[in-house]
Amino acid sequence: MDISKAKEIIVEFIRERTEEAGAKGAVIGISGGIDSALTAYLSVEALGKENVLGIHMPELNITPAEDVLDATEVAQRLGIEFKTIDVSGPFESFLKAMPDSEESIYHANGNLKARIRMSMLYYYANMMNRVVMGTGNKTEILLGYFTKYGDGGVDLEPIGDIYKTEVRKMSQLMGIPDEIIDKAPSARLWADQTDEEELGITYPQVDRFLALLLEGESPQVAQNTLGLTAEQRDSVISRINSNLHKQKTAPIPEMSSLR
Repeated sequence: MDISKAKEIIVEFIRERTEEAGAKGAVIGISGGIDSALTAYLSVEALGKENVLGIHMPELNITPAEDVLDATEVAQRLGIEFKTIDVSGPFESFLKAMPDSEESIYHANGNLKARIRMSMLYYYANMMNRVVMGTGNKTEILLGYFTKYGDGGVDLEPIGDIYKTEVRKMSQLMGIPDEIIDKAPSARLWADQTDEEELGITYPQVDRFLALLLEGESPQVAQNTLGLTAEQRDSVISRINSNLHKQKTAPIPEMSSLR
């Protein structure tokens, strides 16, 4: 991929779609990670720094201090309006309101946090007549590695057609700090979580595997080509199949035969 040309296409996409929506700008959840940093840089280039709001939503005792510092640095470098909102209070309120909740149910609680963050972003977007800019990349979308109606609940996905490895290349092109580019990717939904550990495969491996599948290769051929284990192959295929529903609208029963 021509990364420079891809950047131009994305910037124009952001500008055109925001204008089409009649919106005055964008709201972005800035986590301190590479995806949100790149999205913020692209949005500022497309819309101007005065039309971009960055919101960092850490969780007390879960979000590392480095993420807070990195998110703040991104906002300062770009010169955008920036807010930090702790999600701990709303999250604890949800748990207290639900008698069956347990802090040990990591995935359910992690998804709840993602949905709380989505609600906060949309509150500001609605208040300011802006769009919520998604930060999901192609790898995450193909794998369904996001929370339905959480970080998947957005208006635009500017980097949704570039793989994670391409996100890194574009970030280097745009001058994003190395400490953000080199940081181990993590959704920070529970302590010590990292994407690659949870996936059981590195991003360069899974990106190439997904590319081969899209080129028409079978999972077995893709596995052999890349030297993956059967467990890695099956894990990726299983994740793709089980998460297909995330890319579709909710099913509706067909009634046309009754009319």
